[in-house]
Amino acid sequence: MEKNYPPGDLAIWIFILAELLVFAVFFSAYAFTRAQHVELFNTYQQTLDTNAAMINTLALITSSYFVMRAVAAIRSDRQQQCVSWIFAAILMGVLFIVIKSGEYAHHYANGVNLRTNTFYMFYLSLTFFHYMHVLMGMIILGAVAVKARNGSYSAHEHTGVETGASYWHMVDIVWLILFPLVYIMR
Repeated sequence: MEKNYPPGDLAIWIFILAELLVFAVFFSAYAFTRAQHVELFNTYQQTLDTNAAMINTLALITSSYFVMRAVAAIRSDRQQQCVSWIFAAILMGVLFIVIKSGEYAHHYANGVNLRTNTFYMFYLSLTFFHYMHVLMGMIILGAVAVKARNGSYSAHEHTGVETGASYWHMVDIVWLILFPLVYIMR
């Protein structure tokens, strides 16, 4: 069987590169602004729940593993295993969304919003932008799971599974940059 490089549809890679460019600009703006307001950023970073963020990091890393297992399963013509692994990945996405929503609710209950200060403007903007990508990724994975369950993918035709997996891995990689940048680095 011939392998596709990069995996998935070429259009998703153009989209992924465009999204990574947007995140890179966002991260650069954050880093530049942080350098100008180190004390403010250090002070308000301490209000973030690093334990929740670490659980979310583990959830997304685990979800990427599950997606990788789904791709391996479909490449071996095991549609039901592919579907099961995708649903497991979606469950990890749900965990991420629930935890992140709890963080947002906590901050909003304490009067934090985009206008509170520069740190919170970046924190809320960056993490919500990523949050929306997680939701979109879950929708994509859900659509892939439905098609896989209906027999649309096989060992010979699984571009859609690889396409969804590629997008999901991009979402996870972005979090692996966002997490230390916003929650950890002082």
